[in-house]
Amino acid sequence: MTTPPSPPTTPTVLVLDAEPLPRLGRLTGRARIEHADASTLAERLPHADVLLVWDFTSHAVREAWPGDGPRPRWVHTASAGVDHLMCPELAGSDTVVTNARGVFDRPIAEYVAALVLAMAKDLPTTLRLQGERTWRHRESLRVAGTRACVVGSGPIGRAIAQTLKALGITVALVGRTARPGVHGPGELDRLLARADWVVAAAPLTDDTRGMFDARRFGMMQPSARFVNVGRGRLVVEDDLAEALTRRWIAGAALDVLVHEPLAPDSPLWTVPDLIVSPHMSGDTVGWRDELGAQFVELFDSWAAGGPLANVVDKKRGYVPGH
Repeated sequence: MTTPPSPPTTPTVLVLDAEPLPRLGRLTGRARIEHADASTLAERLPHADVLLVWDFTSHAVREAWPGDGPRPRWVHTASAGVDHLMCPELAGSDTVVTNARGVFDRPIAEYVAALVLAMAKDLPTTLRLQGERTWRHRESLRVAGTRACVVGSGPIGRAIAQTLKALGITVALVGRTARPGVHGPGELDRLLARADWVVAAAPLTDDTRGMFDARRFGMMQPSARFVNVGRGRLVVEDDLAEALTRRWIAGAALDVLVHEPLAPDSPLWTVPDLIVSPHMSGDTVGWRDELGAQFVELFDSWAAGGPLANVVDKKRGYVPGH
């Protein structure tokens, strides 16, 4: 945890808006709540003490932060990833950045388990055949006794590993550094070659950008299936499409993509054995209320002069210590 500078008596909280707006009623009388969009953010940043990046799909912070005048001393993003807002000027400043660590762990783990089961039991084909009124008996895979490699050892990766283990899957967790229960990056290739399921749940950094490319897909088993719930740019999408088309691997699922929303004319829609979902793995009923409540709890600590949780290492791009 980090103890930020003492806040002013009535701080200004600037919200980078997205619909629906966050519920910040608990801050009434304790903070001035102002709003901005991509077109007004730059002019309003110098007057804010806190920036709440509610629109976590926007790159407006990265574009607006460089410039003249003071900047907020604390930035909170309502997302796990921070790559959408980081720029050299923010990374090099004394502004504290926090994220929404803890809100998405279990929902994303459940979603990954659902994808694993759906692919193992061939549910996409079952639904397609039902729509065609076709009765075609098939055999499906048993997941118990299979192997998974989960790349990313943060809270989300650990929750995924725990959930897959509950299904009887043997899980190898890979992180930035080796430690008890976590394999280091030097072991990744060996683990990929043995895995039935490969799950990408890593943050986007210089070390992870494009890490799943033709070489990595080529070393996986022909029966392996790949899932990305981390960041879109962890994957070289053209290489994944080729790997599926050439049957280097048996299937894949992408919940995060390089360009979102995915364009209607994108070739990814028709890649064989690829499941595409609209960045929804962590979004369960009530998730926005959880994000708003989390920010208010952090604000309470900050306003009282206490430490902030979920402080991001701006050089690494994630919350350290896991």
